[in-house]
Amino acid sequence: MVRRVSPAQFRSMIRQAEQKQRRAVDQANRAIRDYNRTVDDFNRKQRQAVAEYNREVRSTNARVRADRTRLQNELRRLSASRTTSTVTVRYRTSTSLITAVGQSFGGVESAVESGRWADPDNLLDLAEGETADSVAALNRLIAPEDPGEGDLRSTALTTELTDIDPELHARWTGALFALNPKNPDAARHFCTSARELITMMLDREAPDSVVKAANPDYLDTPSGGVSRRAKIHYCLGRKGNDIEEMVEFVHADIDGVIGLFDDFNRGTHGAAGRFPLAELVVLKDRVERAVKFLYRIIR
Repeated sequence: MVRRVSPAQFRSMIRQAEQKQRRAVDQANRAIRDYNRTVDDFNRKQRQAVAEYNREVRSTNARVRADRTRLQNELRRLSASRTTSTVTVRYRTSTSLITAVGQSFGGVESAVESGRWADPDNLLDLAEGETADSVAALNRLIAPEDPGEGDLRSTALTTELTDIDPELHARWTGALFALNPKNPDAARHFCTSARELITMMLDREAPDSVVKAANPDYLDTPSGGVSRRAKIHYCLGRKGNDIEEMVEFVHADIDGVIGLFDDFNRGTHGAAGRFPLAELVVLKDRVERAVKFLYRIIR
């Protein structure tokens, strides 16, 4: 039997149906607005991410171009000095070893460009900057610049050495203390300490026993210890960067710094054995940059 409703009841039923419909429409509209806001937020974040990526790419490209230009300029300057200056005779060891650093960098660059090495930690950029630093230091020694009022005991090394071992920082402080233009043995004392510092950095990060355990076919020294190359290989291998080209570059770079020490120790210098301030500044700066580079490589 059909239910009978009064006109008032019928109007109430219509109002309820209309309200239900409005609520459904409002709910649907809210869902659409929420969805649109989500889409807008996603798109905004995507645009921000793309913009940030593009800024980083532009910044990286600009830095890479600057590093490349700097390296090329320093190489041209060195090439000109080698043909026009007799001063290079004093730095013949450094000149030869710096050439080897440049050749080693070419190998690293080739490994990246050919796709043989993904270079996940952007070590190519570090290697390029280090190559430019090594050539620039030699150029500054061949054609000394005004060092200004720089303090030979101040340092650009902050936490790098302490992070590895506080003893390294103490050793570096002692090296800086000896680096005084009035000290006839300033360069010799500094070079001896700096050489030991580089050796200690590798020994702390790659102890002989650890390298031997990781690679039974490690390269040894004539005395039976683990070679510097084997330690470099181990440190680079911890992050998967132990391609031969990078190992060779780091090894050549350290050789370049040690060659500079050798040139200083056997070179002729001023009265009473004192070195000019300009040369001592270059020596300190070169070691600091090399230590910073090595730290980034082995940590």
